[in-house]
Amino acid sequence: MRARWVVPALIAVAWLALGGFAGPFTGKLSQVAVNDSTAFLPASAEATEVAERVKAFGDQRSLPAIVVAERRSGITDADRAYLEGVRYPGKASPVIPSRQDDQAAQVVVAIDAVEPADAVEQLRTALDDPPDGLTVLVTGPAAQIADLKEAFGGIDGLLLLVAGAVVAVILVLVYRSPLLPLVVLLSGVMALGVASLAVYLLADNGVLDLNGQSQGILFILVFGAATDYALLLVSRYREQLRDTEDRFAAMRTAWRATIEPIAASAGTVVLGVLCLLFSDLNSNKGLGPVAAIGIGAALLASVTFLPAVLVLLGRAAFWPRRPVFGSPHPESGGLWARVAALVSARPRLTWVVTTLVLLVGVAFVPQLKASGTAQSDVFLTDVESVAGQEVLSRHFPGGSGSPAVVLARAGSAAQVAAAAKVDGVSTVEQKGEAGGLVRLDVVLKDPADSEAALATVQRLREAVRQVPGAEAKVGGPTATQLDTRDTSERDRLVIIPIVLLVIFLVLAALLRSLLAPLLLIATVVLSFGATMGVAALVFNGLFDFPGADPVVPLFGFVFLVALGIDYNIFLMTRVREETRTLGAREGVLRGLTITGGVITSAGVVLAATFAALAVLPILFLAQIAFIVAFGVLLDTIVVRSLLVPALAVDVGGRIWWPSRISRPD
Repeated sequence: MRARWVVPALIAVAWLALGGFAGPFTGKLSQVAVNDSTAFLPASAEATEVAERVKAFGDQRSLPAIVVAERRSGITDADRAYLEGVRYPGKASPVIPSRQDDQAAQVVVAIDAVEPADAVEQLRTALDDPPDGLTVLVTGPAAQIADLKEAFGGIDGLLLLVAGAVVAVILVLVYRSPLLPLVVLLSGVMALGVASLAVYLLADNGVLDLNGQSQGILFILVFGAATDYALLLVSRYREQLRDTEDRFAAMRTAWRATIEPIAASAGTVVLGVLCLLFSDLNSNKGLGPVAAIGIGAALLASVTFLPAVLVLLGRAAFWPRRPVFGSPHPESGGLWARVAALVSARPRLTWVVTTLVLLVGVAFVPQLKASGTAQSDVFLTDVESVAGQEVLSRHFPGGSGSPAVVLARAGSAAQVAAAAKVDGVSTVEQKGEAGGLVRLDVVLKDPADSEAALATVQRLREAVRQVPGAEAKVGGPTATQLDTRDTSERDRLVIIPIVLLVIFLVLAALLRSLLAPLLLIATVVLSFGATMGVAALVFNGLFDFPGADPVVPLFGFVFLVALGIDYNIFLMTRVREETRTLGAREGVLRGLTITGGVITSAGVVLAATFAALAVLPILFLAQIAFIVAFGVLLDTIVVRSLLVPALAVDVGGRIWWPSRISRPD
């Protein structure tokens, strides 16, 4: 008898030791995260090629930080003396006055590109005591990176605290138990520690790219997935404890019944996010394995550590509402029995009306503005780099300090310089020759991250390419942003079909059917479309967002389709199990009744954890938080509860074609 305690006890102790070692790496991930957009472009991008070739000109290790000073009554000699006397953490230009009104001055500082955030912090500290009445701000690409790092600084603390608190409250409401939520949360913490350790080692050794966005998504994904898997296992374990007196036998049955849908769910998400490896953007490629590692860790903890602890605690884990052997199953009645009765009474009307409602949401998808935003728009709170850019644009050409860089054959310098003077360009200046190439710095009239600047760079590229034999290429901050946007749009067209194919193959193998996977994927895609339509209305009207990055719909699709399929997997694997004994129609209704509560709880938990991303003041994360949270709730409450079961009842046993599931006569 005692031998049965040994294995789960050893598993629990091993996990606690592993978690104690791996846990601190959660707080170290920021040390290996890189938030410089130029590092994420593919080698084939024009801006990347220019960035590599410009190293021959000697400034490959620097990024511009722009010190802009403003005095509305006019810059004084004392102001100029102050700016000249600052100890800058890098090579600084002379003080450049504003020619149009003399109310501002700027200094361009070459910041070390390896640790720009630290250098910008030193620069801001050096400028913290300006003369009275003089406003001094630090902006430019280096300052934007520093502000991004600060914005992501809440990942290690605030994000985890909010996500953990939200999950704890929901679990207490679901289980009405003080102990069980702690066990489930501990399982998630263990999974996060192991995932963080793996990601840290891989990122530190240059195997994958990690940025703040991927880091935030990793934390949320691990917590959400681990809790989802825990809910499924705990629900089945509690169900078995009512039918089986022996806790060990109950866990064996529950584990065997849930391992297939949990593994299939995790496998679907892992394969879905790994499709991001087909992206040309290194940032997307990095998110794929980071998210896959997180899901893998959540799966491992949920099928080893969690069952070990649950079986050691037995019925005490559910105190004070312990499941008594021989007691009735509350899952068999209540709300979900009424939902099943509704689906059974009017299956065709149910799925037709539900589909029409979802199509109303889809109709608003064209209003989604996902062609990109200015870099300064990524912040949802006031930051110094944005305020500094506004001051800079009032008194200087908007692209000052962040010029577009044109490289061409040295013999074509004059022709390329002439061609570069397109609409939107302020000045063109030759900066030297190296390796048979000439470098031209092109200052734009508009801020380097603005839509107008992007259009100017597009015109600039078209113009300089027309110079015969020049082989001119355009790089710089604005070109990097333009190439990133174009690559994101390409990724969206390539990756979405691959994700659909992968998920179809997984479902076909799991459900042993060809028709069921097609129907399930169609429902999830419809749900995704409705979600994006609602997001367009909310982003444009309620939140007044300036737009969205092209990668937002891609990430939304990958996560929503993969996670939305999860709930269909949980439902349909139980339906398939019940159909073998009850028949097609009753199998669907029984499966819906039994799984309704646990799947809804799982959806609410996952939606709440993703919503926690909104605590970080980053536009991209706020948009992903809304899209995934709303989409998961839509999948859980509408698609999985009404649309899928109504379709399954209406289609009948043919849904398992070409398989045939035996049923009673």
